[in-house]
Amino acid sequence: MPLLEVKIPSMGESINSGILAKWHVADGAIVKKDQPLFELETDKITSEGTAEAAGKISFKVEAGTEVKIGQIVATISSDVGSLLAGAPAPASEIPGGPVASPAVRRLAAETGLDPAAISGTGKAGRVTKGDLLAASEVGRVIPNAPAPAPAAPVPSSSARQTRKKMSPLRQKIAQRLVAAQHEAAMLTTFNEVDMSAVMALRAKYQDDFVKKNGVKLGFMSFFVKAVVHALKEVPAVNAQIDGDTIVENNYYDIGVAVSTDKGLMVPVIKDCDTLSMATVETRIADVAKRARESKITLADLEGGVFTITNGGTFGSLLSTPIINPPQSAILGLHAINDRPIALNGQVVIRPMMYVALSYDHRLVDGKQAVTFLVKVKQAIEDPARLVIGI
Repeated sequence: MPLLEVKIPSMGESINSGILAKWHVADGAIVKKDQPLFELETDKITSEGTAEAAGKISFKVEAGTEVKIGQIVATISSDVGSLLAGAPAPASEIPGGPVASPAVRRLAAETGLDPAAISGTGKAGRVTKGDLLAASEVGRVIPNAPAPAPAAPVPSSSARQTRKKMSPLRQKIAQRLVAAQHEAAMLTTFNEVDMSAVMALRAKYQDDFVKKNGVKLGFMSFFVKAVVHALKEVPAVNAQIDGDTIVENNYYDIGVAVSTDKGLMVPVIKDCDTLSMATVETRIADVAKRARESKITLADLEGGVFTITNGGTFGSLLSTPIINPPQSAILGLHAINDRPIALNGQVVIRPMMYVALSYDHRLVDGKQAVTFLVKVKQAIEDPARLVIGI
């Protein structure tokens, strides 16, 4: 009987093991080629393993097990007999049961429903195609369905706490956040930005932008371009410390923080100084989608020189973001709220956003940090500056 070994794939030299967080299929199910089989959590990324061939799967490890790269976690039998063994018997072969029509037998094979377990409405109690379709709609068990997620631990009436082990990714995030605060002389400076000009541009050109590029014009592309502009004006922010050496970066790979159910990830958009607004928006949407679907790669997370994080999507009004080592600074965006401001001697209502720049004071002086943030503010409040480079 031909057997295919399902192994934990290599994900880079720095990753040696991970946690097989969950199986997407049931033990003994019939799987299709390229079907997602399991979810693997490491200290850097969460990824999926897929089937290299169709067949019947047999587990070698349970969900929640720590596994090594290259370890066999299941086998897939591609023998035709085993495939047939995983399918329910046609109704015509059920002892004592009425003979099913060819249409019913085909539908039973496709859906995995057992006609013998269904009350027939046809002549002499025969199961009809409509009976099978109705049964499938009310949630009958179908082979190949993903294994149900483990039930959340339910505390007893006397328990007041539940415990669960931190995932490798969450442990790594915790270590990096603590290390950043211990190793850097971190300071945060604030400003506020009038979003009127950017909001007017989006409203004016949104429809044409979507028609041409197939993606919406968001706020993030404006801030990415504003950050690149500011990094060119204040190159000290685009540098990092390596021991007793200052490393100046002459490229503009910008990290954009993405919140996932596994934790915060920072995919990097490469060479943002050369990209159009549409390309920036498209790439951000792509990496955010893949991060949330556990399909991000290590290459997507490497090489950033600066990070932008947007707590405003969750309603945050103000925060002090933590820098992402070895980077020297991070820009925090916040919620846009209508607020009264003084403009040309008059009190007017404007859509305002607080912005925060956290930076490593060992490398970036206060004047440079404030200048950087002012450059970002100017570029957002007057986007024409991005076109003419002032």
